[in-house]
Parts: sequence; C-alpha cells; structure tokens
Amino acid sequence: MLDTKLFANLPEAELRRLIAGARRRVFRRNEVVFHGGDPADTLHLIARGRFASKVTTQFGDMVTVAVQGPGEAFGELALVEASASRSTSVIALEAGETWAVGRDDFSRIRRQYPAVNEVLVRLMAQRLRRQSELLVEALFLPAEARVLRRLSELAVLYGDGAPGTVVPLTQEDVAALSGTSRATVNRILRAEAKRGTVRLTRGRTVVLDPEALAARAGRGALTS
Repeated sequence: MLDTKLFANLPEAELRRLIAGARRRVFRRNEVVFHGGDPADTLHLIARGRFASKVTTQFGDMVTVAVQGPGEAFGELALVEASASRSTSVIALEAGETWAVGRDDFSRIRRQYPAVNEVLVRLMAQRLRRQSELLVEALFLPAEARVLRRLSELAVLYGDGAPGTVVPLTQEDVAALSGTSRATVNRILRAEAKRGTVRLTRGRTVVLDPEALAARAGRGALTS
C-alpha cells in the first residue's frame, strides 16, 4: 500500500480512484525501471523500496543524481509533456514496488476528479524547490557541508534518522549526489569516522550519530 504523505490533502475517494487506475509493478534489486531516452508516458508512485535516478556523463559513466523512497514519485514529467523522453535512467536499489499511472489514465482521472491535480502540482513544486536548493548549495556551500547534508538525508531515507542506520550506497554515489569527487567524500567521511559520527564499511556507511552529523552540516551552511 502507498505511503499517503504525498496525498495528504487529497480526498480519500480521489486517492482510491487514482490507485484504481494504476498498475502494480514489482522490481528486483538492480532492475532497471526505465532507461534515459525511453518514451516518457508513466508516473511511478513508490510503495516500497528505494530507487536511484542516474544520468550518463560525457565520459560514459553512470552517476547517481537522486535517491527516492516510499511516499515519493518519479517520472512526473511524463504527465505534462507529450512525446517526451526520459531524462534519467531509474534503477531499483533493492527489491521494490511502484504503482505506475499512465499519462492517458491520469489525464482521464484529472478531468473527472479535479482534486487529483493537486498531486501533480505538489510533485512539480517539490521538484522545483529541491533543484533550487541544490543549486544554491552548489554555489555557496563547501563540499564538506554538501556531503554531510546528503548523508543526513540518506540516513532519514533509510532509517528515519535513527542511530546505527546503514546507508548502502558507495562513496561514488554520495559524491555524485553531493556534486564533488569520491576522493573528497572519502576524506570527509574518514574525518567523521574519527569523530565517531559514522563507521565506514565496504560499499556502505553506518551513521552512528545522526544528530551530530546533521548539526555539523548545518554549521557548514552558516560558515560558508
């Protein structure tokens, strides 16, 4: 069942009709949901699992630009731009499940139940706000603050910010999400490990003290 935080202000009747028009999709770990360049005709509402959005660089490398979990969505541009292509590839980071809503079905539901429009507006507003925040960070925050912020966000995504949360992403992934290099992430995380806020293991980071980590990320924002 869907986490309904995305639909907080949507009447239950409209929510049920939206789900009734969706198709349940189940994905294995590392399974591709869609590739960049594929026709964009479906919105995916995440019911279970985490999904990574990736882009291909000019050097042919696949880098992670976003990670999303239950209660979030991806592929919303398919609902507003006809004949669009996917701008990213999306991959299941673990076994997961989505409810896929096609453009035609969503358009029909929007016409019949205008309150559903609020879901799309909220999605677009969240995406725009997020991109604006990341742009400001890239311009004005040092790499250390960006890395700590992304790791704090991932700790919430994977464990609601509880001590001992395992973030099963590589340092390359964290670097891509932070807009910096793997070497910089490694240096920052090793310093955090000495402070006792994290523990580093192969291919993952254990967040031992999420409050201290978040506080340090905040101080980085103030002193930049």
